[in-house]
Amino acid sequence: MERELVEDIVIVGAGIAGLTTSLGLHRLGIPSLVLESSDTLRVTGFALSIWQNAWKALDAVGVGDILRRQHLQLNGIVTTSLVTGQQTAAMPFRETGNRKDIEIRCVKRKSLLEALVNELPTGTIRYSSKVVGIEESGFYKIIHLADGTTIKAKVLIGCDGVNSLVAKWLGFKKASFTGRYSIRGFAEFKNNHGFEPRFMRFSGKGIRAGAVPCNEKAVYWFFTWIPTSQEKELEENPAKLKQYVLEKLENMPSDVRAFIEKTEVDSFLSSPLRYRHPWDLMLGNISKGNACVGGDAFHPMTPDLGQGGCCALEDGVVLARCLAEAFSEEPGRGVEEKDAEVHYKKIEESLKKYAKERRWRSIDVTATAYMVGSIQQAESKLVTFLRENILATFLVRQYFKKSSYDCGKLNSS
Repeated sequence: MERELVEDIVIVGAGIAGLTTSLGLHRLGIPSLVLESSDTLRVTGFALSIWQNAWKALDAVGVGDILRRQHLQLNGIVTTSLVTGQQTAAMPFRETGNRKDIEIRCVKRKSLLEALVNELPTGTIRYSSKVVGIEESGFYKIIHLADGTTIKAKVLIGCDGVNSLVAKWLGFKKASFTGRYSIRGFAEFKNNHGFEPRFMRFSGKGIRAGAVPCNEKAVYWFFTWIPTSQEKELEENPAKLKQYVLEKLENMPSDVRAFIEKTEVDSFLSSPLRYRHPWDLMLGNISKGNACVGGDAFHPMTPDLGQGGCCALEDGVVLARCLAEAFSEEPGRGVEEKDAEVHYKKIEESLKKYAKERRWRSIDVTATAYMVGSIQQAESKLVTFLRENILATFLVRQYFKKSSYDCGKLNSS
């Protein structure tokens, strides 16, 4: 049975960007409806690096301290060659000379999403709500759901991931494949794993890998490579996938390899790496009228800087702040057509402001992540020599440069 709902702000996707936007708006006294296609909170992946730029965003929406209590603060980053087994770069996260302490923790994805959801009013998220169509009607967007429901919205925000329907509606092309694949895993221990709280990175032989503890009993690890057509078939067999990863990482320290050995086969996740070309971000419609995108729907990127989730958090804070300006003096219900047009123009301007603020940041991070990944994963002798003797510290510094960004507070004043 068809029914029509009327909402001010509709956010498609209850992922990091969607929930952060909704919570940011809620903190500013503005309600929103979040549509999630799954029947429960969907957690794809196990954990993610939360750098200092993302902690500023989490603090802005008021959940930073909840997550700090659950996760270890890391004390540094160490890079090791998989060719020689030698350490090529090391950098502490503590204060040095002209640089303040850097806060980075590896946060469980489920913990992050739950922290955001728990602060939202009951009923904000509508589960089992798959969007199948979008159309325009005057100053509104009409959103069609798979169950026959239609929603009339003043604002449509697409935070619906790398295959975003809203991004497609705005005119974005599909995200590009890099040719690289990622395997991620999560090892949990009954007792303290005894692993030092630092980010360990490994690269060489066409591989990029890493391991990082979330807390005293859990370690997240990743492995990226360019598979042959035969190796792609390993995706169907997690046990063989695990064996393949261990064989490729023979030069990795045995205590780090032990985390991969310890990982259960159902805690392995393999996926192709995709990104949006910088020129698509430069020329594309991040917003159009009363619709926009955020998170992976906007700027899918390779995981080489650990900034995908961090940028989604930034998007949420900036979008909530900009949109609040359009709803601060909203006309009442049942307004005349002229007032509706005035409000539509305010919404349009606020989304343009968001797009302008986020465009160059997203181009910068997406392009840098792609460049860092390409250098770390290259197999040629020249690039390997440069990476291990000249570029190692330069590559590590990219993490610090991109994490020094501040998305600001929720209130623009």
